[in-house]
Amino acid sequence: MAITSANQLELLQTAEAVAREKMIDPGLVVEAMEESLARAAKSRYGAEMDIRVSIDRKTGKATFTRVRTVVTDEELENYQAEMTVEQARQYMEAPEVGNVYVEEVPPVEMGRIAAQSAKQVILQKVREAERDRQYEDFKDRAGTIINGAVKREEFGNVIIDLGGAEAVLRRNDKIGRESYRPNDRVRAYIKEVRREVRGHQIFLSRTAPEFMAELFKMEVPEIYDGIIEVKAVARDPGSRAKIAVISYDGSIDPVGACVGMRGSRVQAVVNELQGEKIDIIPWNEDQPTFLVNALQPAEVSKVVLDEEAGKIEVVVPEEQLSLAIGRRGQNVRLASQLTNLDIDIMTEIEESARRQKEFEARTGLFMDSLDLDEFFAQLLVSEGFTNLEEVAYVELDELLVIDGVDEGTAQELQTRAREHLEAQAKAALDAARALGVEDSLIEFEGLTPQMVEALAKDDVKTLEDFATCADWELAGGWTTVDGERIKDDGVLEPLGVTLEEAQDLVMTARIMLGWVDPAELEQADEEIDDETTEEEAEA
Repeated sequence: MAITSANQLELLQTAEAVAREKMIDPGLVVEAMEESLARAAKSRYGAEMDIRVSIDRKTGKATFTRVRTVVTDEELENYQAEMTVEQARQYMEAPEVGNVYVEEVPPVEMGRIAAQSAKQVILQKVREAERDRQYEDFKDRAGTIINGAVKREEFGNVIIDLGGAEAVLRRNDKIGRESYRPNDRVRAYIKEVRREVRGHQIFLSRTAPEFMAELFKMEVPEIYDGIIEVKAVARDPGSRAKIAVISYDGSIDPVGACVGMRGSRVQAVVNELQGEKIDIIPWNEDQPTFLVNALQPAEVSKVVLDEEAGKIEVVVPEEQLSLAIGRRGQNVRLASQLTNLDIDIMTEIEESARRQKEFEARTGLFMDSLDLDEFFAQLLVSEGFTNLEEVAYVELDELLVIDGVDEGTAQELQTRAREHLEAQAKAALDAARALGVEDSLIEFEGLTPQMVEALAKDDVKTLEDFATCADWELAGGWTTVDGERIKDDGVLEPLGVTLEEAQDLVMTARIMLGWVDPAELEQADEEIDDETTEEEAEA
């Protein structure tokens, strides 16, 4: 069928109908038609020709043209779409490189294959336009709750009709064993909106902690108004959750406001989350206090926080241990996620046994290193001395407060401690040199002989090797995998090197080697400080 024999307005009517159905710009559909007709024309006139089609937006008339570009003799490759300046003189006056010559060609007959190809091009372009429209409509709605109707289920993933767009609720984003039937209404959290070539672009979740926070925002007006803030959420979807809230108005109880009259507010959230039990906890800037709240309903006897390691030890009475840990470790796991701390729970008996073991280990250290009897070594431990460095370099007055220690005894203790430390340092240095450590690393300020030996055992033997190390490789750190914190051991961690110290040491080594310009580093630090100041001012 020739284009000219068809009703020319039919093209525009078709474009309008498709655009209305897909909620996209009619002009995009017309462009897709032009491209499909041009492709069909190329199959008739030759694939190397530059055939273009223009559809009049008012009359629907399709105009077919052949375009040829003027190029230099050396650049001429495609004789069907290009021509030289000499050849162009037949068609135009004073042609120049870059000019184009356009001539109209007869419309083509649309055979069955060409028509099918044209249809595919139009459908593809319409799909692309529809996806672009969906992305633009929803890209700014990520992080909000949306309602939709179940359209179908594919391999455990639920396709949700949002009205003009489709989203996917993946299997691992559903609560427990939720099942849906077509046309069921679903409320979910827009987790992510990303531009994809194929497949879905809008990803929903009902298991995300943010979903619970947004549900409380909908149910609790004080949260919506900013009087109460949700500081943290930890969930075991479909089973149990903990949510930490804080009130910025002293007259409003954040927990009571979230619970509501006779539990009406929290019950509305529980019903939406398939009966998920929710513990509402008051937020506290003091981490140990916050953790005690987070471990409710268990009672806590004692909390010891190690801020450097991001770890906390919790001591509970024997009868509270199972309650603190929870079924299958649920309570302590949620508390750990809520506080972002690694929690070690022990009973009072276990803590006492551990402290006794530490006491005995330190006593043994002083007995062996300083040649002391057990009673004297225990006196040192009881006074708070934990290592030889403290004994060797502490002010003499701090040793004199120990019962039975006079000035001569204190000086003797320090002499023995220093001699032992010097012997240890010499042995460590000899071992490091035997392993092939270079003087550049041994003489590097900030590293003790024991540190150099530890580095050598880890195959770090030159200053260049040391400068390539990451701070966490030296001082250790924590990695979060699937919501659980996993410890990364550092080479120098047993020797008390902190992450900040490791950063300073590595950066100093890089500056010494000329890898980093101190001036650029200082400028970068100033820019970071300026950005921080601006952010604080805006806040």
